[in-house]
Amino acid sequence: MIILGVDPGSRITGFGVVRVHNGKIEHINHGVILMDADDAFPLRMKELGSAFREVMEKYKPQQVVIEKIFLGKNADSAFKLGHARGVIMYEAGLGGAEVQEYATRSVKKGVTGNGGASKEDVQAILKVMLSLKTISRIDASDALAMACYHAFEMKKKAIMQRAVSL
Repeated sequence: MIILGVDPGSRITGFGVVRVHNGKIEHINHGVILMDADDAFPLRMKELGSAFREVMEKYKPQQVVIEKIFLGKNADSAFKLGHARGVIMYEAGLGGAEVQEYATRSVKKGVTGNGGASKEDVQAILKVMLSLKTISRIDASDALAMACYHAFEMKKKAIMQRAVSL
C-alpha cells in the first residue's frame, strides 16, 4: 500500500510518500511543490494541478491523505487553501486514489502523543520513526506526518475488525 500525504498550500504544497509493507511504514520520498508567489492565483492552481499530477503518476498511491481545512484569522487564506485542497482532491481522484482527511491536531497527537506539538517536534519524531537524517522542509514533514498517521489508523482499524470477528 502506497500512501501519499499532502500539506496543501497556495504557494507551497508539501508531499510525503510512504509504503506500508508487512505492518511497517517505509519512507519512499518527500518534497515540496513550489509555486511562483508572483503568479496570479489561478495560474498557481494550474501549476499545482500539473505538478501534483506528476507526483501521482510517479508514485501511484492507493491512498491520498490531506489536511482538513481550518479557519484561521484570515478568511482569504482559508478560501485559497480550500481551492488548493480542491485541486489536490481532483487530481487524486483522477489518479484513482482514495482520499482521506484528518485534522492537524489529530495527526500531531497520533504521531507525537501531543495534539499541540510543534511542527519541529513532529519533524523530530518522523526522522527517528522513518530513519531519516533530515527532512528539508517543514511542509514535507507535515505531509509525511499525514501519511504515517493514516498508516497508523489503517492498522488500528484492521486490528479492531479482527477483534470484532473473533
